[in-house]
Amino acid sequence: MIWDKFIFFALSSLLLWAVGALLAWKDRHRPAIVLTCAGLAIFFGYILLLWHVLQRPPMRTMGETRLWYSFFLPLSGVIVYLRWRYKWILTFSATLAAVFIMINILKPEIHSKSLMPALQSPWFAPHVIVYMLAYAMMGAAFVLTLYLLLRKGGKKEDWAREMAITDDLVAVSYAFLTLGMLMGALWAKEAWGHYWSWDPKETWAAITWFSYLTFIHFRKTEPQKHKAALCFIILTFGLLQMCWWGVNYLPSAQGSSIHTYSMQ
Repeated sequence: MIWDKFIFFALSSLLLWAVGALLAWKDRHRPAIVLTCAGLAIFFGYILLLWHVLQRPPMRTMGETRLWYSFFLPLSGVIVYLRWRYKWILTFSATLAAVFIMINILKPEIHSKSLMPALQSPWFAPHVIVYMLAYAMMGAAFVLTLYLLLRKGGKKEDWAREMAITDDLVAVSYAFLTLGMLMGALWAKEAWGHYWSWDPKETWAAITWFSYLTFIHFRKTEPQKHKAALCFIILTFGLLQMCWWGVNYLPSAQGSSIHTYSMQ
C-alpha cells in the first residue's frame, strides 16, 4: 500500500524544510530556498504517486486534503520569503505542515476511501487545489497578524510595511478563494444540476467569502486602524476554520451535507 511509504517522503521533506528554515535565520537565502523547494518536490512526488495508485485525485478524505495543505504551506512560505525575506515564515510553514503531517501519520485509515461518482468531475481537482492554496496563504496572513499583535513597539513605518504585506497576502488568497468558489459552482452544476444549494458547507463558504471581502473594504476605508484590522483577520480566519473542518461537526451537516468528509 502506497500509504505505508508516506512516512519516508514526509520525514525527508520535513528535514529539508527544517534545515531551510534554519538557514533562513542565518541569512543564507539561496540554500534556504533550494532546500525548501527540494522538500516540496519530494512531497509533491508522493502526492503524484498516490494519485497514480488511487487512479483519482487524492482529495476525497480529510486526510488527503491535509496532504495538499501540508504542501501548500511551505510553498506559500517560500513565495513570501522570496518576496519579502521574512526569516520566520519558513519556520512557520514548516511547523504547521509538520502538524498536519503528524496527524496523517497517526490516522492513516482516513486515506482508503474510493471516489464517489459526484466527485468524478474535471472541476473537482482544481477546485480543491485552488482552495488549499488560498487556505495556506490565509494561514500565513493569520500568523503574521499574531506576530504584529504580540510584538511590542516598532516604528510607524514598520507597521505600515508589515500591514501592507498582510493586506497583499489576504488579497491574493481572496482571489484564489473566489476562483475556487466559482469552480465549485461549476462542479455542483455538473454533478447535481444547480450552482448553489445553501448546503451547510456552502453557507459557511459564503460567510467566509463575505467576511474577507468586508476586511478588504475596511482596509480601503480605514487604512490607519491597524489593530482593528488585525483583530478582524483573526475573526475571519476563525470563520475559515469553521468552513474547512468545523462544519463536519454541525448536527445540520450530519447525513445531509454533500460536502461533509466522513470521519471514519
